[in-house]
Amino acid sequence: MASQDGGRAVALGRQLSLAHDELLRLINDLKSGAGHRRTGGGTLAAHCLAFCGALETHHRGEDDGLFAQLVRERPDLAGTVTKLVEDHGLISSILTRVAELARAAATDGGEGPDEAIRRELDGLAAIMESHFRYEERVIGAALDRTVPDGDWPEPVFRPLRT
Repeated sequence: MASQDGGRAVALGRQLSLAHDELLRLINDLKSGAGHRRTGGGTLAAHCLAFCGALETHHRGEDDGLFAQLVRERPDLAGTVTKLVEDHGLISSILTRVAELARAAATDGGEGPDEAIRRELDGLAAIMESHFRYEERVIGAALDRTVPDGDWPEPVFRPLRT
C-alpha cells in the first residue's frame, strides 16, 4: 500500500473510533432525557427512533461494506468479523425493542414506557461500549494497515450527518 493510501487508512481507523464515540454520546443523551417526554426540542420517541435508525445504518454499512472489504483483504479475520456481525444482530434486537417502546411512549400518557426505555438504553449502552472498543482494536488495526476505503465509508460514517 502506498504511503498516501496508508495515511488515508489511518484516517479511516480514527474516523471509525470517532463515529463510535458520537453514537455513544447520542445514546447517553437519550438516557439523560429518558425521564422527559420532550427532549431537546422533540419527543423522546422521535429521538429514540432517530438514534435507532442511525445505529442500524452504521451497522449495515459495516456488515455490507467495511466487513466484506475487510474479509477480502484479510481472510484471517473472518472469525472476528462473524462475531462482530453476531453482535450487530443482538444490538438490532435491542433496537427493535427500544423502537417499540418509543412508539408506545408516543401514544401513552403514562410513565411506564419511559422507564422501560431507560432500562433498555442502559443495557444497550453497555453492550455498545464493549462492542465498539473491541471492534476498534481489531478492525481499526486492519484499517490502519491493509484495507482500502473503497465505497463503504459513506454508510459507516453517514449516521453522524443525519
